[in-house]
Amino acid sequence: METDTTVPATDTTIPTAGTVLAEDGFWEELVTSALLGTDRRAPAGLAVAAGGDLPGALLDAAALHTVRRRAGLRPGPAVPPPEPAPEDPREPLPGAARRRLDQLLAGRTAPSPAGRRGAAPDLAELLPQWLALANERGYKAPAATLPSLLDAARARTDLRPQALQLAGPRGLWLARLNPEWRFALRGAGAGGSLPDPGDREAVRALWDEGLFAERVALLAAVRTRDPAAGLALLASTWTTERAEDRLMFLDSLRAGLSGADEEFLEAALGDRSRNVRATAAELLSALPSSALAGRMAGRAVTCVGLDRTAESPTIIVEAPHECDTGMQRDGLAATPPAGRGERSWWLGQLVEAAPLSCWPRRFRGRGPEEIVALPVADGWQGELHAAWCRAAVRQRDAAWSRALLGSPATPPATGPGTSSLAERAQLLATLPQEERALWVASFIAAHGMSEAFQLLGVCEVPWAEPLGGAVIDALDIAREAGSYPWSFSGVMGLAERCLAPEAARQLESLTARPDEAEDVSPGAGGYWSEAFQRLVSTLRLREAMRAELTEPAL
Repeated sequence: METDTTVPATDTTIPTAGTVLAEDGFWEELVTSALLGTDRRAPAGLAVAAGGDLPGALLDAAALHTVRRRAGLRPGPAVPPPEPAPEDPREPLPGAARRRLDQLLAGRTAPSPAGRRGAAPDLAELLPQWLALANERGYKAPAATLPSLLDAARARTDLRPQALQLAGPRGLWLARLNPEWRFALRGAGAGGSLPDPGDREAVRALWDEGLFAERVALLAAVRTRDPAAGLALLASTWTTERAEDRLMFLDSLRAGLSGADEEFLEAALGDRSRNVRATAAELLSALPSSALAGRMAGRAVTCVGLDRTAESPTIIVEAPHECDTGMQRDGLAATPPAGRGERSWWLGQLVEAAPLSCWPRRFRGRGPEEIVALPVADGWQGELHAAWCRAAVRQRDAAWSRALLGSPATPPATGPGTSSLAERAQLLATLPQEERALWVASFIAAHGMSEAFQLLGVCEVPWAEPLGGAVIDALDIAREAGSYPWSFSGVMGLAERCLAPEAARQLESLTARPDEAEDVSPGAGGYWSEAFQRLVSTLRLREAMRAELTEPAL
């Protein structure tokens, strides 16, 4: 039997390229009809047999027209390929460390469970520490990890210095190809890197022609290597810079500040910008032998002295009655903040800017501890001691800081200096690392953890003994008291990042869930157990991270 192979006739006639498809407006006609609907407007020039499928014919015509247009499209000129990525001569990461980096980068975007975090470590908080360790050992990031690393640095500004250091020259090369990573190029010189500070010609060219961020980074680099060259570079264009730029440039003189900068800073006291004048005065007051420091000392000692008529040595204060033009030129702000009296405001600024070396002479050879221990008449003690605290921080004077901190066992409200924990932390930062850790450990042993959070932030990581032991003992005491652990969540998070990994063994006994007494908060024992489990697992993970970064590279 013979089979009929005739193709059935279709109801839809598809236009050919030589008929209506060649018309310029046919595509627009198809689009308009599709938007309005073929029942409201049939496309002109589209032939369809009676009773045919008009919507189907429209789609067939659109498909054919699309193919014809794409087939006839002439390719545009080729875009020149980017320059090859520069070589990075640093050592590659060991295999285990490379896998750990992938885990940490993936963990930073994982959603945190509501409420309790469970016993698992917080990978997002361990990433900064891992980056610091990898950079200390001179490793480079794997090429495949660079996009995720740049994304992490874009999301968290605190990661940027360490992340960009690990990314290296290839990271900067990649950042130039994606506008979202443009932050990586800020502060870098031409081509993403600064010239060698010793290359005077290249430094001069970038200083004269670079963007503001590039010039700030360049001045900081030159100043760090050669303070005199940095000062000369800044002085060469100082009078032509904008006020806001002068302020940023002037701040870079903090690095390597010395008496050689005094002449330039003294001239800056006459600057048109009040902020520039104030910064210049602050820098000069940090130089105890500067002329400004001498002027401030002369003013301050006329306001503060010993009452020779009292039965016991007492400090008397006579605050300034005016803020004259000379005082304002030397950096004093004439108008006090809301709620402050004018005279106490002027006195605080004078004492803060005066060199601390002027006070032993004023108080008949007494040392800082003896001076701070003297009673102050007429309620001026708080104002005077607070100004001495600011002076000790500005002048980095450890002897005065010790005197103003007093004994760590003394309650802050009754001790010398200041009761502000933020100011105490600043005073501690002027002491050697071992001494500040010992002071904070003694403070925690006397007062517990509730007031120690800010003080712990200035201690060297990882916390050395006896500080680490003091923190663990204080947390154990809080657990035994039945307090809820979220009252100490900030300290717990800090302990996860700052305790020495070896402390995990000491914490093992605290991970068990204790029997809850009737007088403790319901459920507190379980929460504490979970918090200590998380602390132990985090410390062990940090120890593993450190070991992985010491393995030989593959």
